[in-house]
Order: sequence, then structure tokens, then C-alpha cells
Amino acid sequence: MSSAVDQQDIKREKILEAAYQRFLHYGYSKTTMNEIAGDLSLSKALLYYYFPDKSQLYIAVMRKLAGEYIQNLENKLKQFDDLKKAFAAQVDIQHNFIVKNYNFFDFFRVNEQNLPDTIWEIIAEIRQAELVLLSAAIRVEENKGHIKPVKNPEQIVDLLIDALHGVRVSAVSHKKVMFPQKEHLEEIYTKRLLLLDIFIKGLMC
Repeated sequence: MSSAVDQQDIKREKILEAAYQRFLHYGYSKTTMNEIAGDLSLSKALLYYYFPDKSQLYIAVMRKLAGEYIQNLENKLKQFDDLKKAFAAQVDIQHNFIVKNYNFFDFFRVNEQNLPDTIWEIIAEIRQAELVLLSAAIRVEENKGHIKPVKNPEQIVDLLIDALHGVRVSAVSHKKVMFPQKEHLEEIYTKRLLLLDIFIKGLMC
């Protein structure tokens, strides 16, 4: 029984990887279940056995990516004993994650006004992980006496994350878009680092 379960897990992981590669290169809207099945030499019926439709498959890949993002962030933050570098690592990791997976997030642009609840749940999980990890970094620096005492680090980090997400380029600052154009990513990244610098200096006062 265990062997059969293991084989199913292996098959599922292969499907997720093949789907990820398709979504990454062609975007959600230009990827079909037939193509994913063909990449794996699977029957379409078997693919549907694991995932009932393309949106469910996409969500499963998104959940896997989110887990990898959180694990990467946790590993990186363990390497820093400087608060500014720790927070900058979060901005770097998020920026690189979006740049690397930009075409994958075609789903967000297509469905921006009507994202499934499950996607919002994954986004909330990522935010909560960032909140916990960055709040812990503040507490470590506070205990070392490197920054002034902080009464509510979670609220402060929550506000900072809101502010970082709110950064827009001047060309589209009036538009309420969730996902920026690729050519704007570097400018947004630079502005976020500047905002982060102001934030850290405030904690040091």
C-alpha cells in the first residue's frame, strides 16, 4: 500500500513540475491540459484523475512554489545578524521570485478581479510567514540592543509589508493593478529598498 502511495506522490510531483514548466514558458491562458499530458506521455484521463481541471492544477503548483518561497526566505534570514540585511533579503527574494516566475503569474493578470479564494489563502500564508520571520528578526536585534525597544513588532512589520506592496511606478501609480508590468519591476524593487532604508533608520533612532 505504501509503495502505491509513494508512486502516486512521485507521479503527482512530475505532473506539478511539467505543469510549472508549461505555465512558466507559455502562461496560464496559453497552456492546455492536453499539452501537459503530452509532455508526460500520460493519458488525459489519468491527468484528470490527479487534477480535475487546469485551475486546480495551477493552484497546486502555486502552493508548491509558495512553500519553496517561504523555505528560501526562512533559510536566508537565518544567515543574517543585521536587521537591514535581513529585511533586504526579503525584498530581494520576493523580487527574484517574481522576475523568475513572471510568465507563471499570467493567471493573476487574466483573473485579477476574480482570483479564486484558494489563491488568496496561499497569498495570506506567504504574508503570515513573512510577518512571523521578520518580526522575529526585529526581536533578535532588540534583544541584542542594536535597536530601540519595539512594543509591537508584528504590527510594524504588517504596516511595512503593506507599504512595500503599495509601491508603484509613477507611470501606473493611478491604476489599481495587482501585478506590475515586467519592465517596471526593477524600478519598484529600487523604490522598495529605499523605503526599507527609511524604515530601518526609524527603528535605529
